[in-house]
Amino acid sequence: MNDAKEPRPDYIGQQAYSRPEPEAGVLIVTAVEVEADAVRRGLGGAPGFTVIAAGAGPAAAAAGTAAALAAGAGRYACVVSAGIGGGFPGRAAVGSLVVASELIFADLGAETAEGFRGADELGFGRVRYPADTGRGARLAAALEAAGLPVSTGPVLTVSTATGTADTAAALAARVPGAAAEAMEGCGVAAAAAALNLPVLEIRAISNPVGPRDRDAWRIGEALAALAAAGPILSEVLKCPQN
Repeated sequence: MNDAKEPRPDYIGQQAYSRPEPEAGVLIVTAVEVEADAVRRGLGGAPGFTVIAAGAGPAAAAAGTAAALAAGAGRYACVVSAGIGGGFPGRAAVGSLVVASELIFADLGAETAEGFRGADELGFGRVRYPADTGRGARLAAALEAAGLPVSTGPVLTVSTATGTADTAAALAARVPGAAAEAMEGCGVAAAAAALNLPVLEIRAISNPVGPRDRDAWRIGEALAALAAAGPILSEVLKCPQN
């Protein structure tokens, strides 16, 4: 029996997903299942997309993405980090979308007497991953054309979510123009870069970056924005079908 066209379940931890068809094209990685569900609703079953929830934080994101890419056996043309996140005031409002121009590991490095120095400055790591320029620009333009509030700019990956005004100010000074903060983008990007695959990141903003006020987060609104972006993702990133 030839099962080449039969999707088979694979597992990342306890997270099941369907192995993509040949030429499937796009792997979308979220942190948690509620984000993955929002993306799937937005995609509406469009062919050529695999959506997984790999776990929170850069390590889980990198491991989950790498495992999915390995299981995909070279079938992906693009990798997307997607989910909700914090928006820098004045750059990305709550309920809006951010398409990354660059994915930056903002707190990977060392504290020194002269201040923070990134791992790249210290010579022992990479902290910047360029987003796919063409796809990113087309995605942002299409979201705007659809009437969805969207901005572009660096999206920061952090291992500790910002919870004070001082930290927010330090990050904004460290990365001028930073638009959003999340915890997975550079993990996804590192796995994609290992296979020379282009990467994108899209974030729906649930809260401002700054003093932590969990009760004020608008997670439902952010998830709705993420789902609303799904049809645009489907159109911009669609792959030729066999």
